[in-house]
Amino acid sequence: MIISGPSGVGKDAILEAMQRRKAPYPRSYVITVTTRDRRPNEIDGVHYHFLSLDDYQRLVADEGLLEASEVHRHWYGTPRDQVQSALANGRDAILKIDVQGADKIRARVRDALLIFVVPPSMEELERRLVNRGTEPPKDLDIRLRNARIEMARRGEFDHVVVNETDCIDQTAEEIDAIISAEHERFAERTITV
Repeated sequence: MIISGPSGVGKDAILEAMQRRKAPYPRSYVITVTTRDRRPNEIDGVHYHFLSLDDYQRLVADEGLLEASEVHRHWYGTPRDQVQSALANGRDAILKIDVQGADKIRARVRDALLIFVVPPSMEELERRLVNRGTEPPKDLDIRLRNARIEMARRGEFDHVVVNETDCIDQTAEEIDAIISAEHERFAERTITV
């Protein structure tokens, strides 16, 4: 299950809300690796696995990533072992990845479920990014430019969910409902990576 969307749309907050909810099906939340610097509120191994570029490149060379992409001038990737472990134990693997990564997963795993989260408007997305205060103006401009490109590709996803302002729990509930409906539609689906 892939949760994607532009920077600042609230993916982390949505995933935290989903983790607080009782899931109808067992799941594992895959922790992305990245070469970007850790933000003050982030914990290594909880929000991301923060790696040096050398360690990241070693992981890529060892085929330890299911997908790897450069986004916003930093590298990100999905650890293959976390996904394989979740699936081997009968759990949904929930991945938070960008549009490029979603493309790569869909190419490798045809039955992956892709959910794209959008803001109520681009103005609201910009407000969220500015209020977050985690990027210098140059990086903020890159994220906004990339957001417009990513938003244009939302039609490539199986579902699009609007994350209304101050409605994180509602958005998490909607995504849980989509996942449950997919389980009912494809009860015998088996996914391998």
